[in-house]
Order: sequence, then C-alpha cells, then structure tokens
Amino acid sequence: MAIKRALLSVSDKTGIVELARFLHGIGVEIISTGGTMKTIKDAGIPVTYVSDVTGFPEIMDGRVKTLNPKIHGGILAVRSNPEHMAALAEHGIQPIDLVVVNLYPFEATIAKSGVTEAEAIENIDIGGPAMLRAAAKNFHDVIIVTNPARYSSLIAMLSQHGDADIKTRKTLAKEAFAHTSEYDAAISAYLTKRLAEGK
Repeated sequence: MAIKRALLSVSDKTGIVELARFLHGIGVEIISTGGTMKTIKDAGIPVTYVSDVTGFPEIMDGRVKTLNPKIHGGILAVRSNPEHMAALAEHGIQPIDLVVVNLYPFEATIAKSGVTEAEAIENIDIGGPAMLRAAAKNFHDVIIVTNPARYSSLIAMLSQHGDADIKTRKTLAKEAFAHTSEYDAAISAYLTKRLAEGK
C-alpha cells in the first residue's frame, strides 16, 4: 500500500526536515501542526496546516488541535472495511497512512529547577498520545513512528519497497504503546510525588 498522506507532529524535531523532504520527494502529502509545520515550511517543503484539514482552528493555547474526526477518522479507518471507507467518503475525510509523533517533553519539564505544577500540567500531551494510539491500533493500515532514530530505516524501507512490511508495522506499534505507557507512568509518578509532599 503506497503512502499517500502523512501527519507529522513532533516535539523532538531531530531529523524531521530530512524525513519531510524525503516524503515530499516521493509524492506524499504532509499534514502538520504548529512548530513542526513551521520547521518544515521554513525548509521550503510544502506542508498542509492541520487546521486547513479540520476546518477548525487550534484553540485553548494549542490544547485542542488534532482531536478531530477529520484526523482520527483518517487514521482509524480500516481500509478493507467498506463501511469505514464509505464513512470517509460521506464525511469528506482522506486517509492518513503514516503518523510521525513524539510527545511534549514532560519528564524534561519536571526535571527543571523551580518548575511549577501549572507548567508541568501544560506539558501533558493529549492530542499526541491520541493520534499515536490510534495509528498503533490500526497498524495494518497506518505506519506509526515515535522515535527519530527510526527515520533512516523508514526512509530506506520506503525507498526500496514503497511500504513497510507487517512485522515492521507491528514492531513500530509496539514501540508506540511502550512510549505512551512510559509517558503516563512519568505523569502518574509526578502527581504521586506532589501528593506525598502535600502539594
């Protein structure tokens, strides 16, 4: 299955320009958010703003931007299910075949001296894990990449085969769920510590 559309939304921008340049070069439409979109655009690579896909602006200081059926429908649709594909067509939703997401740096934030609870809470990513989990759940149809160290092997695989094999897709999905699991564990540990300190 050729990759036609990718959503790139990363906190860690390492290698994202190179990946975006490669994807554009093989004819993939790139959708992106805020800072990631600016990084890609500044490198001269065409990119579609997520708000232009959803028809809805980023609101609440970016707390709500990708939580939208135009995004999640495109990720979660099972391509072999005629009802899913009919729903995409009915609602004007295009499938998303590749999701590249890594999360707000919660652990790095709370490691800083004097960080407030409010600052920590604003670094709890919501849309990122939702997209990440949606793509990982639908790994048969969507490739999910959370680690920039994976970009080079993804580029090599897509260059050679135009797709990722099922073992790679499943491995990347497993890594994505491990990523969200560790992320939630860090948040839980932080709140546990705050409570123990009587804060």
